[in-house]
Amino acid sequence: MKVIVLDTETTNSIEEPIAYDMGWAVIDLDTDEVLCTRSFAVAEIFLDKPFMAEAYFADKIPTYWDEIKSHKRKLATLRTIRFALLDDCKEFGVKEIYAHNARFDYRSATLTQRLVTCSKYRYFFPFGVKICDTLEMARTAFRYDERYINFCLNNDYICQNGTPRFTAEVLYRFLSGDNQFEEVHQGLADVLIEKEILKACRARGVVDGRLW
Repeated sequence: MKVIVLDTETTNSIEEPIAYDMGWAVIDLDTDEVLCTRSFAVAEIFLDKPFMAEAYFADKIPTYWDEIKSHKRKLATLRTIRFALLDDCKEFGVKEIYAHNARFDYRSATLTQRLVTCSKYRYFFPFGVKICDTLEMARTAFRYDERYINFCLNNDYICQNGTPRFTAEVLYRFLSGDNQFEEVHQGLADVLIEKEILKACRARGVVDGRLW
């Protein structure tokens, strides 16, 4: 089965996130092969200086320009990005799109679509494709895993309520054995670690991450 793992980076606010970076990879779950990758800067937002001044990782803007100039990333309109996603879903028969904390990425893509089109088009994701959350999957897969619990306790990766953290960075540190790993916080780079989280969840028998 082929799925897409997607990530967005945003500006504005947590409550109303607006995406300036969208990246995804098409993954074959049967072989763990990455079939294709996409990395975009959303032109309408990325070129808007007031918006980008509020970006959570505004210090990375020079890196984005370097990647655009070297063709590692495309600067494209949201319309072009959305059609690229639709095309990949159609070409590879994708019926499920995954993200870590998918509610946030769904909200950011939807709000960006409505902002850019003045609500003429209100939904970014293809109709009928299931939105799935690796964060919820990880909470199920690792909640009672003694090794993961001890890893979080030993490294103080604990929430205020006393439960282990399930951020992509912490999960990948555990899975990779690299406790110095730092999440890049750029769309495609983060997708490639979230892919490993999805793989680990499925290996533990958690295969349904559907939100809707």
